[in-house]
Amino acid sequence: MRLLHTMLRVGNLQRSIHFYTQVLGMQLLRTSENPEYKYSLAFVGYEGNPAQAEIELTYNWGTESYELGTAYGHIALGVPDAYAACEKIKAAGGNVTREAGPVKGGSTVIAFVTDPDGYKIELIQRAEHAAGQGLR
Repeated sequence: MRLLHTMLRVGNLQRSIHFYTQVLGMQLLRTSENPEYKYSLAFVGYEGNPAQAEIELTYNWGTESYELGTAYGHIALGVPDAYAACEKIKAAGGNVTREAGPVKGGSTVIAFVTDPDGYKIELIQRAEHAAGQGLR
């Protein structure tokens, strides 16, 4: 088994595609429309990623917002430099809600950003991502 994707319900599909592709550096991998059941899907991820999980953005036609609830935590992305990633995200119009710095009680450098629908995304600075894709 392997993790395939995480699904997020979004209130504006184009706004969310813009955020994940232009602000976080993902690629739009594929889309689909289902007029009969009134929903649209967009899958985003890095490098067409056969080895990585994707994010499925689901837009239910006519629904502009959702209650996020208290069970959802966050999505985590590995980045080579969390400080530089925050600057790039802010320059692209993204919302950094926790600037890069060491995690409380540890030394790992993390940051948090929030997508247009309010979902939290953690950036974790990891050496193995120094040659990686996305938020370079």
